Amino acid sequence: MRGRLAPTPTGLLHVGHARTFAVARARAPGGLVLRIEDLDGPRCRAEYVAAAIDDLAWLGLAWTEGPDVGGPYGPYVQSERGSWHLDVWRRLEQAGVIYPSPHSRRDVEAAASAPQEQRPGEDPEEPLFPPSLRPPTWGRAVEPGGVAWRFRVPDGKTITFDDGRAGRVVRTAGVDFGDFVVWRRDDLPAYELAVVADDHAMEIDEVVRGADLLTSTARQILLYETLGWPIPAFFHVPLVRDAGGQRLAKRAGGLSIRALRERGFTPADVLDAPLDLLGLT
Repeated sequence: MRGRLAPTPTGLLHVGHARTFAVARARAPGGLVLRIEDLDGPRCRAEYVAAAIDDLAWLGLAWTEGPDVGGPYGPYVQSERGSWHLDVWRRLEQAGVIYPSPHSRRDVEAAASAPQEQRPGEDPEEPLFPPSLRPPTWGRAVEPGGVAWRFRVPDGKTITFDDGRAGRVVRTAGVDFGDFVVWRRDDLPAYELAVVADDHAMEIDEVVRGADLLTSTARQILLYETLGWPIPAFFHVPLVRDAGGQRLAKRAGGLSIRALRERGFTPADVLDAPLDLLGLT
């Protein structure tokens, strides 16, 4: 298997990231790519990139591929891959499966007939995008240009995949999720497009990430199918939660890898010790 580590530099990595990345390392004997997913605007900061690289190295989670910058291997940086992401947008536009969508989240909430049900352990979904907001027709475009673009899901299509941990996962397009954004109005690729494009380009065989992204995987499978690309295997790990049962967030500074290092914990502690030892239960 060939895997990847793909942190978003919006804060310090925490113990949940460490354990997810450890699984990724263990399951990627064929090679491991480090990719910094820094498309989240001003929230992504250079100091968090440096801290992530340092913390991963301290944990012993070495990656085996990447540009030869800043290390034996530096990371791939998603924001530097814009021409590739735009090429993938053009392929989707030429296939006629995406359309310009000027509607804000507030517009979607106002038009939705019912709030989207949140599945246990997953991130809250935006309300199901109502078909009434789909444009009846739209012209061809050469560039995405200043408006969000959505993928038109095939309503009623069942997406099924076998996850390495969760087992058989089934989602229905138009029921569990609606038309989703692939290009943002600030002229950057949305998460779903960027991650599929980069995982394909980097020849990732298995994607290891948190269980909160199971429904997101169903969306991405639609993109893989549309683009005619092989679909990687998936392994979604349980989320690490704090003593109150809340999933860890990067803003929880006391639970960051950096803070645990400063408190004298070893890499083995952070990767393997019972959570109560780390003060998480």
